Amino acid sequence: MNTGDVLDIAGASLLLAGALFCLAAAVGILRFPDVLTRLHAATKPQVFGLLLILTGVALTLRTWHVFILATLVIGLQILTSPVAGHMLARTAYRTDQWDDEHARVDELGDDLAAAGFRNKADPESEL
Repeated sequence: MNTGDVLDIAGASLLLAGALFCLAAAVGILRFPDVLTRLHAATKPQVFGLLLILTGVALTLRTWHVFILATLVIGLQILTSPVAGHMLARTAYRTDQWDDEHARVDELGDDLAAAGFRNKADPESEL
């Protein structure tokens, strides 16, 4: 067994593991009850699954341009996914599309009230 065979097996294993993480993310998006938990499933395991898949592809193909492209895609995904999830969560909160009955702490509501925004629990409060 030479180095190429070992890298092929490692790449195939990473592809399989990444596909399983992406599958778990898809199931989580379908099964979770509210926006915030669905965002968790859409960002964390999906990004990790993509990281595993691209690493597996780079190990299997073993060319510099594939490695550079995979590194670029991984970097951009890691930079943009948390920001997009954060913005979607804030939008869901402000439009009252989240499950506030199961939230233990509502720090954003306190911060928005301190900044002068309307508290959804108190409709008579000022804007």
